[in-house]
Amino acid sequence: MITLETDKLVFRFPEIRKDATTAIHFQRTLRIPDNGNEYPLPPGLGEFPLRHVEDFAGRVPADWRERCGVMMPLFQAEAMWISFGAPWWWADDAYPCAIKIAAGKINAISGKPWKPELEASERDYVVVPDQPWLDGFCVAKDVIRQFVAMPLGSGYSVEEQITGKAEHGGLQIIVYPMKNDRYEMILQERREREQARSAQRAYLRGAIQYAAAGSSMGLAAGGRMKQQIYADPHGLDAWDQTVSSRCFVTLVDALQWREITGEAPPTAPPTAADYTKAGLPWFDYYAADLETLPGAKNLALVKSVAEIAAETGDQVLGGDGKVDPVNVISLKRSKARNVPARPVREGRAS
Repeated sequence: MITLETDKLVFRFPEIRKDATTAIHFQRTLRIPDNGNEYPLPPGLGEFPLRHVEDFAGRVPADWRERCGVMMPLFQAEAMWISFGAPWWWADDAYPCAIKIAAGKINAISGKPWKPELEASERDYVVVPDQPWLDGFCVAKDVIRQFVAMPLGSGYSVEEQITGKAEHGGLQIIVYPMKNDRYEMILQERREREQARSAQRAYLRGAIQYAAAGSSMGLAAGGRMKQQIYADPHGLDAWDQTVSSRCFVTLVDALQWREITGEAPPTAPPTAADYTKAGLPWFDYYAADLETLPGAKNLALVKSVAEIAAETGDQVLGGDGKVDPVNVISLKRSKARNVPARPVREGRAS
């Protein structure tokens, strides 16, 4: 079951276990420069608003209604990242889940066409709570290219570059819970660690929150960012693939958000240069004890928004300015929290 709770998607699997729950948030952020440099993690600037597609059935195209799910607004060339768990922190004791993420039905980890099943050979999914977030397409070991929104049909999206078609857009998500018997083994290991651990724990908050006929959008590749994508430490057999929940997230041009929902879209985020000039922090998360994935070869070949714009002469990006992050904070883990719920319709499988 999926519910929409204060702008996050909550996936619950009560048939597996009462506490078999995980959450996914979509965070606004700075668009990092696409200049060949690799940047640390930019901050979260607040969650994107999410709305049930069915609530606006009379104002959206038929294919949106058929897919159901939720929708959210992005400006052209706006960046985003996906957070797993609570919006600014995640719990060590969160229920483990395997999650596949695709953009325009192109897997963001493997670069392969969408398949709902987990593929151990392709290592095409992430595992939470080990993977706290995903900022973009996995193009190399410990490097991603940032998720950047562009109008579907403009030729910039990863979907269009790999398939040659502007067909789906949006985000596709499917979540599988861990088998209950495997989780019981993990709980026992945790209890043993707790008995040997000192009572004192230090927690560090993971990001900073600031006051915070539709046109489909797709996700294109932006600048390069340092980010580890962790391999599955449990193995394919740990996941119950007889139970899953999936959701289509339609990306809406922010300029049409008011026309569809009657609500004002979020304001445009600051530039990375303005943010850095103000002395505000960037972030780093590194886990030396976890194996990381090498990156997908076909995603590494995808051109970024800046590269395509340079070839075509399009003026789709503003100037990046000087961005030299010096205030970089190392992140730790802390506790998660729960909030009230409303079911999300999953729509027709395709």
